[in-house]
Amino acid sequence: MRRLRTPSCILILTLSFGLTAAGATTLQRPGQTAAPKTDERKLLDAMHLIQSGTLLDYVKEMVSEKYGGRLTGTDEYKACAEWVVSLLKSWGVQPGGENGTYYQAYPNPYTIVSKGGYLTMDIPVKGDVIKKSYTYEDEFIPGGTSGSGEIAAEVVFVGYGVTAPELGYDDYAGVDVKGKIVLMNPEVPLRADDSETFRKWRPYSFHQYKLENAAAHGAKGMIYNYGPIGNPNSSYREGFVYHHVGAAVVADVFAGTGKTHAETLAAIRKDLKPRSFATGKTMAMKNITVHHPEGVGFNVVGVIPGTDPVLKDEVIMLAGHLDHLGRLWELLPGANDNATAVAVGLGVAEAMAKCEIKPKRTIVFAFFGSEEQGVAGSKSYVEHPLFPLDKTLVLINMEGPGIGDRISASGATTYPAFWSFIEKANQSYIHRIVSGGGTAYPGRPRQDSAWFFWAGVPALTFGADGGKPVPYSTYHNTRDSLDLVTPEIMEDMAQLFFMAIMDMADEPALHFRVK
Repeated sequence: MRRLRTPSCILILTLSFGLTAAGATTLQRPGQTAAPKTDERKLLDAMHLIQSGTLLDYVKEMVSEKYGGRLTGTDEYKACAEWVVSLLKSWGVQPGGENGTYYQAYPNPYTIVSKGGYLTMDIPVKGDVIKKSYTYEDEFIPGGTSGSGEIAAEVVFVGYGVTAPELGYDDYAGVDVKGKIVLMNPEVPLRADDSETFRKWRPYSFHQYKLENAAAHGAKGMIYNYGPIGNPNSSYREGFVYHHVGAAVVADVFAGTGKTHAETLAAIRKDLKPRSFATGKTMAMKNITVHHPEGVGFNVVGVIPGTDPVLKDEVIMLAGHLDHLGRLWELLPGANDNATAVAVGLGVAEAMAKCEIKPKRTIVFAFFGSEEQGVAGSKSYVEHPLFPLDKTLVLINMEGPGIGDRISASGATTYPAFWSFIEKANQSYIHRIVSGGGTAYPGRPRQDSAWFFWAGVPALTFGADGGKPVPYSTYHNTRDSLDLVTPEIMEDMAQLFFMAIMDMADEPALHFRVK
């Protein structure tokens, strides 16, 4: 998952007044008729079924040890998916998957990482060698698709790990990495944008490409300057061992070379010329892993069919990914990433299923797998849609909606017609600060919404921010835990979505797509 950040270009709505549930009145757009009082009362009754304590209990369930961090393909992930299905079924949400089930299956290789790995550097001291050991999680995290093995070798810095002859660029030119450990940076030496130039570089930004290119050049291991954060989104190569490392390890590799990492990268970006070199540093690394090429992933899909004979063919989709990173080698609970999103989706599903008023359009609840493994679950859905993409009016996606006191979204200014429903629901019922900017997804896919956006489906991703700052990073590590979650923001987001979706579902015509 890519952490959702509030866009620099924002559209902010703040409310200093409030309306009680009993006295709430629906704001109207020009030409729209207000809902009858009895209908609004029923909607409010259903909305108030969504309670923060229940949503927090859902998160608590998903981060428990029995689900093992929810790595797609594992038995623990399957068990968590079955738990979600049991709730949907109990509320009367109908199966929306394959063959009358709630599941959509797809191939999904995965790797189990066990305890016992390490990372050390040899430091010469007065004719002797001292081994400096690096700290798990703070200084390194095992690669989520690492091969099993142990290697000690010289470290060669290879920039961004790119070999692109058509671009006149090769980070491996002039250096020998056979049998050695490579140090490289993620991404490419250009800023991700919509330019034609960047699109030529984009294929080289993928983690899978970088690992495979290193292996193709004969490297036996890799230290990837990425966090250090956990990430199972790469390729598996038998015996190829790698870790994700942070600033401390990179600084030690560059120490005494007469170069600094920051200056070297700046020079590469300035003239797009490689600056690779043998560092003279020797490091040792180990991982203990088991790869499962036979793995199968599952998306969980539930549906509330529309009641209108014509509008029921149109779909509004609410989604959040169910998976996380599993264990690397400690449990990564993934409370806010993305158990909170699943909890919000479940809250909306229950309220809608129990509401006396049923939507005229079809509402689909999607809990994708493998977002952390190359956003493979949503990619599989877009390639094999369970509901026609040309009839899917909007994907409302969620990433990290459980920490903070404000609601933010990417895509608000891209889809203003959709955004008006969010504004209306917020003004009428929720009264939070809600902000949003545009979206384009020019780089490699890092959210499920990217695949839908590229397929022409209006796609937005919602999250939460603000509030008391968390004093440490929780992104893709063991610290993304239950005690940081803000239950009230989950409740408000779920209630916001419930009211906005029910409003959209009954609108005579919706036109969110942009040319």
